[in-house]
Amino acid sequence: MEFIISALDVVLHLERYLDTWAVQYGIWMYAILFGVIFAETGLVITPFLPGDSLLFAIGAIAARGVLSLPMILIGLSIAAILGDMVNYSVGKFLGEFVTRKFSRIVKPEYIQKTHDFYEKYGNKTIVLARFVPIVRTIAPFVAGIAGMRYRDFAIFNVAGGVFWILSMTLAGYAFGNLDFIRKHFSLVVLGIVFISLLPMVYEYFQIRSLNKQK
Repeated sequence: MEFIISALDVVLHLERYLDTWAVQYGIWMYAILFGVIFAETGLVITPFLPGDSLLFAIGAIAARGVLSLPMILIGLSIAAILGDMVNYSVGKFLGEFVTRKFSRIVKPEYIQKTHDFYEKYGNKTIVLARFVPIVRTIAPFVAGIAGMRYRDFAIFNVAGGVFWILSMTLAGYAFGNLDFIRKHFSLVVLGIVFISLLPMVYEYFQIRSLNKQK
């Protein structure tokens, strides 16, 4: 229980923690952030790691000169792209084993939701899923299981990864230090999470509505 409370505190006060860690760890902070983004996109068993809110907070502290914006944008784009590449490969070669071995984490409903998302948007799912928690982590894994042609996957992976990192980080860089946002950063984080979950909520009620009509 204490771990959950501590994790929630970190998520709600990301900016404060990142500021402290950036000073404490110096250049190693870039490696830590690289690892988090890589794990969140590349390890199908870690869909719970922060993504959008983390990038927004990183952009905000980069605007204050605590972190180098070019290094962040380049490094995290590479992390996001490599993460999806690894996730795709795991899905392609070890998909059945992973879903069976880690069924409590990689839940069947997560796989099903991602399949539904994939069926609706096709290859574009690799780009769109970047902005949807959980689906972001599961999508490349499902693409590997489904046998999506690697060249197509690679194109959408690079485009989606770069667009996701740039859009969320630059949004934090541009707006993260406004007085209102700094004073209500926890609410902003919750707002980002809420907005990013809306596509999943919409899909859920749409599917539920269709099932009722049958």
